Amino acid sequence: MTDRFLFDGAEDARATILLAHGAGAPMDSASMTAVAGALAAAGLRVARFEFAYMDARRDGTGRKPPPRADRLMPEYRAAIASLSATTPLVIGGKSMGGRVARMIADECFARGEIVGLLCLGYPFHPPAKPDQLRTAHLLELCTPTLICQGTRDPFGTSEEVAGYALSPAIEIRWLEDGDHDLKPRKSVTGVSAADALKAMAEDVGRWVDRLLAGSPAA
Repeated sequence: MTDRFLFDGAEDARATILLAHGAGAPMDSASMTAVAGALAAAGLRVARFEFAYMDARRDGTGRKPPPRADRLMPEYRAAIASLSATTPLVIGGKSMGGRVARMIADECFARGEIVGLLCLGYPFHPPAKPDQLRTAHLLELCTPTLICQGTRDPFGTSEEVAGYALSPAIEIRWLEDGDHDLKPRKSVTGVSAADALKAMAEDVGRWVDRLLAGSPAA
């Protein structure tokens, strides 16, 4: 795991959100940058980091597919330790990054290291394989969790997710017509991607405020 972070938002923001990237795109991808900027504009501090396999792609020493998500858990734990956040910490990430964060969230929450989990475009199942669900551990999750998901995300549409058994600790913020990068089609919704992200980030801010007040449920 690289010790380099990308930061957005004020250092004295009311909370810090640590985000890991998805399986195929780096921490400075267009979608990650747009989300981080929107969250920062909503008054939150965002720290992005990369797993070692993605960092190796930058210098040409690695082109292998990403490891299994569970093998990235130690790197995420190391990122938390390296960050040493001075404000309440939410962990999470885009797609696979959020899935890895979910795997360590309860242990971190039980130790008082984090106040919540934020997943952006959660991979409930592989695209076009809705029967290969990755939801078993979501039923047992204890950490207050917000999943921001596009209604047409191929990793889990609103119609599909409505039928899943999920922990009561999980809230879902649906982005109308959003894809896996949370982008709606303006021709369909009349809403730009930037405006959709702004509304989503403001919802995240309100959710964080409830966490800090000790009341995660709406």
